[in-house]
Amino acid sequence: MECLPKVYLYRRVLNAKLFIDANFDQSIDLDIIAGEAYFSKFHFIRIFKKVYGKTPHQYLIWVRLQKAGLLLQTGLSIPNVCFAIGFESVSTFTTLFKASFATTPGTYQQQQIARLQEMKEAPLKFIPNCFAQKNGWINK
Repeated sequence: MECLPKVYLYRRVLNAKLFIDANFDQSIDLDIIAGEAYFSKFHFIRIFKKVYGKTPHQYLIWVRLQKAGLLLQTGLSIPNVCFAIGFESVSTFTTLFKASFATTPGTYQQQQIARLQEMKEAPLKFIPNCFAQKNGWINK
């Protein structure tokens, strides 16, 4: 019976995390997210961080930046990516992206597009040698 309250609390925090995942591109603040879990802001931050290792705001930024990485690979312009994932400032987006990926969004985009092009031109280069040898795609 002692585990029941912990499971209930976890479900509430999970619902808030799922809310962030589904609405990352919207303007959401801590009051809205904590409301999804039916916690006060301060209690929610403490529990969320204990469960996920990040504050809700850090998690929201992380989700947005992961999505940005995918969108940049499509060739979408940096401002369009920025606004599509919920940031309101290109400079803030660029600063946070660089802190997370250790490169600017423009450089990342160029590298990823070049990598995708290289994969199209030489797909065997991206298959581990042991796998290619096992399947007879390259000589030993």
